[in-house]
Amino acid sequence: QVQLAESGGGIVQPGGSLRLSCVVSGDSFTIYGMGWYRQAPGKQRDLVAIFSVGGNTWYEDSVRGRFTISTDMAKSTMYLQMNNLKPEDTAVYYCNADIKRGNVRANGYWGQGTQVSVSS
Repeated sequence: QVQLAESGGGIVQPGGSLRLSCVVSGDSFTIYGMGWYRQAPGKQRDLVAIFSVGGNTWYEDSVRGRFTISTDMAKSTMYLQMNNLKPEDTAVYYCNADIKRGNVRANGYWGQGTQVSVSS
């Protein structure tokens, strides 16, 4: 069974920084892509950033220039460096992965989430 686990969330003042990590563990699998989502109370879960094994990255407009997604595929780990945090960044952040096991590929792998709270 493949599991994703996020860490690195916390409480930070506006303008501060956090680095989120997501570790993928389990039996044999291949990661085709990973991404970060976030969900604020009462709102939908929105895509924040994507890392593609194909070499491309994508960022939601409100975080572009402030957040940086990166991976260490040898460690099956993804990071989200979050700089100049704003109150509107407050949300539960979820790690998502597009994973192939055997000949079955699916993008429905999720971590449990890590809380990021930005306030003065």
